[in-house]
Amino acid sequence: MIRLDNISKQNGHQILFIEASMGIQKGEKVGLVGPNGAGKTTLFRMITGQEQPDDGLVAIDPGMRIGYFSQDVGEMSGQSAVAAVMDGVGPVSALAAEMAKLEAAMVDPDQADQLDAVMERYGEVLERFQELDGYALEARAREVLAGLSFSQERMDGDVGMLSGGWKMRVALARILLMRPDGMLLDEPSNHLDLESLIWLEAFLKNYDGALLMTSHDRAFMNRIIGKVVEIDAGTLISYSGDLDFYDQQRALGEAQRQAQYERQQAMLAKEIKFIEKFKARASHAAQVQSRVKKLDKIERVEAPRRRQSVQFEFQSPPRSGEDVISLRNVHKGYGARPIYEGLDFLVRRKERWCVLGANGAGKSTLLKLVAGDTKPDQGAVNVGASVKMGYFAQHSMDLLDGEETIFESLERSFPQAGQGSLRTLAGCFGFSGDDVEKPCRVLSGGEKARLVMAKMLFDPPNLLVLDEPTNHLDMVTKEMLVKALADFEGTMLFVSHDRHFLAALSNRVLELTPEGVHQYGGGYTEYVARTGQEAPGLHPGA
Repeated sequence: MIRLDNISKQNGHQILFIEASMGIQKGEKVGLVGPNGAGKTTLFRMITGQEQPDDGLVAIDPGMRIGYFSQDVGEMSGQSAVAAVMDGVGPVSALAAEMAKLEAAMVDPDQADQLDAVMERYGEVLERFQELDGYALEARAREVLAGLSFSQERMDGDVGMLSGGWKMRVALARILLMRPDGMLLDEPSNHLDLESLIWLEAFLKNYDGALLMTSHDRAFMNRIIGKVVEIDAGTLISYSGDLDFYDQQRALGEAQRQAQYERQQAMLAKEIKFIEKFKARASHAAQVQSRVKKLDKIERVEAPRRRQSVQFEFQSPPRSGEDVISLRNVHKGYGARPIYEGLDFLVRRKERWCVLGANGAGKSTLLKLVAGDTKPDQGAVNVGASVKMGYFAQHSMDLLDGEETIFESLERSFPQAGQGSLRTLAGCFGFSGDDVEKPCRVLSGGEKARLVMAKMLFDPPNLLVLDEPTNHLDMVTKEMLVKALADFEGTMLFVSHDRHFLAALSNRVLELTPEGVHQYGGGYTEYVARTGQEAPGLHPGA
């Protein structure tokens, strides 16, 4: 269905692909992996024809429809979310919009003299709308939006009023409603809550076309894909299986290449030693020449490229009292909508609470109450003795000074720290070499998140309050963070849609549901086993 044959591509001085090849067949679900900047988005754009390879061929089956979801959603406004989603399918949305205008014209006294013409046109538009199965399409559009956690109010509201994250969901819903022959999904799991993620996972499992996707969410990818294509130094390498199998095969291949390299290095050293020892002796001249020629002909084995990953190590935080946070009879609402009515909740030292609940259940509100970012309408929130809190929220990234470089930002936060330790800290969070000289205003969302996280963890708090800390992080940084937090000696309260993060780090679950607040001993894995669901209100296969 989709084939790339010997493609080469260069962006400026950067060579992205050198005679690289891959193929995707109908029904194949493929995960595309590679470090940031390796060319994943460029690959998508070449398949859709938005960019051309410098050399080689991109072949798509004739008549094949491809839907491409990217992080650049463009401008959306002036129509409802439902209409914007239906737009992707063709003329149905335009017909629906015209029907709405004609319906308004029918009851407009200023247009009463044109009523016959309006009604005649309405009949024509309605007939065409029904021919295209418009009512069924609208129902399907609403179903997809509901799966992505849209309320009815949000579906019918102006899409232009939505935040960037919700517009991303509209753009994703357009592709899903199209049901094209092939789907290219560039980070579809970004900006989704856990419930939407689980719904999308089920949708993509049942999709029977060709799928090529990237995602920083390991659990999400693993449950969908059956093949991995890796971009590695300009080549495309295919592996059958999921990410776990890919990791095993990659490690095995690296170990084999390392052994092969070391064997050759030992042989070369032996030959060179012989040549050096006997090159001045006439009696060994023929042997020396023979070995020099042999060395010239040997094809050198390259040492395998080692992926750089620096691990962050926590300093021990100061010990807090046993009762870290207590909420007593807390009431909190927004306008007429109550969020909490008499909440009692106690966090004790070394507990790691993950907070689960659907959109609007009050997850972020709870974290804001604990962090002091918002006050309860009634009741008390008490922070225990000797508690030193680190709070990560999405707005934390807006507080960075855009004119400062990464290094200046770290220096201002920790004036007593030496340059060496700050550079090591920056390296742990993916800023190596000249990266530390980048001004904060040019950083991507992921880079800002990494910098904020570095600042929060360097002078360690003993209570971490984290609201979606992995939202913008790539898989490598996420894994580093999970390993670092697993060794954290303090207390945690966090919200995350990443199931690997939830399972690895929680030992308590606070579940927020319309029926009430439930507390579970044991972490997320035990919660899933006990309730039979991965998120509140979602049952297996839902």
